[in-house]
Amino acid sequence: MAEEPKEKEIGTGEESKAELLISDYMGKGIHLFLSLLALLLLVAAAIATFDTVVREFPKLLTVQQDEYGVLLKVVDNLLLIAITAEFGLLLLFRRLSAAVEVVIFVLARKTVNPDVSAVDLVLCAGAIAGLIVIRYYYLPGKTT
Repeated sequence: MAEEPKEKEIGTGEESKAELLISDYMGKGIHLFLSLLALLLLVAAAIATFDTVVREFPKLLTVQQDEYGVLLKVVDNLLLIAITAEFGLLLLFRRLSAAVEVVIFVLARKTVNPDVSAVDLVLCAGAIAGLIVIRYYYLPGKTT
């Protein structure tokens, strides 16, 4: 029983020059698009940071009746900014650890919501703890 040569199998031969050229241009185009999208996200995060610092932080220093609500809005905005920036980094570097960090920030933002139930809070805390363990012990690469 002789094995058939690889050339007779579908898709195992050498790629043509046209296929290589199209693949190269498509790869560069996709990389450029993702880079521009990440840059747009990072600019949006910088604008949102400035807006939060200028508009929300001074509300914490003034005497109000609802300091907790203002602090909750500041923390919520900061976590949303962190999600945006981390998602931009995910688009640029496409690392699994960045994806895990985005999910951690999303879960942390959900737990800050005052309308969350006790079951949701416990599930989010367990998921965050599990993701942190996965991030630091099971994902390859630099963890700091």
